[in-house]
Amino acid sequence: MSTAYRIGDYEFSSREVRDLLVAWAALGLAFTIFFAGGGPNLLAMVGLPLVVLLGVSLLTAGVAFLLHELAHKVVAVNYGQVAEFRADYNMLFLAVMSALLGFIFAAPGAVHHRGYLNAKEHGHIAIAGPVMNLVLAAVFLPVYLGGVGLNLGLLVLLGQLGIIVNLFLAAFNLVPFGPLDGKTVITWSKPVWGGTFLLSAALTYIAWTTLDISII
Repeated sequence: MSTAYRIGDYEFSSREVRDLLVAWAALGLAFTIFFAGGGPNLLAMVGLPLVVLLGVSLLTAGVAFLLHELAHKVVAVNYGQVAEFRADYNMLFLAVMSALLGFIFAAPGAVHHRGYLNAKEHGHIAIAGPVMNLVLAAVFLPVYLGGVGLNLGLLVLLGQLGIIVNLFLAAFNLVPFGPLDGKTVITWSKPVWGGTFLLSAALTYIAWTTLDISII
């Protein structure tokens, strides 16, 4: 019998906790390689710079994916669903391998839930992930501004990557294609989907063209 962990009203099985931690670690590694510019560049980054970049990746990309999935779970449970995250180990392996080649394709898994839901409830569960990423981007904004004000390069980098990764994830997941969240959201409400997608895409473009990222 698997051990269950409870945080407030939310229960996590031992398998779910393991999958969340593995996905977080694997994505942190994948984005470390990606941020470094691929496998060949990674070999040139030894010692402290590599450790720092891994920490930044875990705190930005890793947390972005982790909280995105947990947002889906929280809303699903609030609608009376039995919901658990399941990592896709093949896709996590692909994320690391693609990063070694200089690009990244990350689909760490998904929150699976069961029980009756109407279109509106499905839409709320789907949009919870992108909304969480928009909130996280706002959280990283003062980190970036504080780093600039204090002239602390590490905080600047943390803020920059936290903003861009979260905005991109919000916009990307709202694309109405395949298993992405956008398809479910647009089925529920085209105006909500359109407003959220356009906002996410516009902010992603602004952040990408405004923030001058320099990997340490």
